[in-house]
Amino acid sequence: MLSYDKKLKTLSQHLRKNTTDAENMLWLKLRRKRLKGHQFYRQKIIGKYIVDFYCPKANLAIEIDGGQHYSEAGQEKDRTRDDVLREMGIKVLRFSDRDAFENSGGVMEGIWSCL
Repeated sequence: MLSYDKKLKTLSQHLRKNTTDAENMLWLKLRRKRLKGHQFYRQKIIGKYIVDFYCPKANLAIEIDGGQHYSEAGQEKDRTRDDVLREMGIKVLRFSDRDAFENSGGVMEGIWSCL
């Protein structure tokens, strides 16, 4: 079982209730074990981070990145976070929110190939 920072629970719950349109669209395709029978969780706390989606069976985290992730500071934070998750044995996939809308088939193929 993965450890997590209990102080993030309220924030995680808030994020689940206030998903972005891109996250919501992807969630509709991932929920209820629709992808190879794998269970996914939304806004999952892992260590001191919250990932958009997590599949424990595949040890896979999926991030849908909005505009804030493309600044220099945002990219550095993402690199640090991804490194920590990889050290925990978790594979991280990142997609832009634009890809989620305009290339949802490609996003799903990318996820499928990691399961």
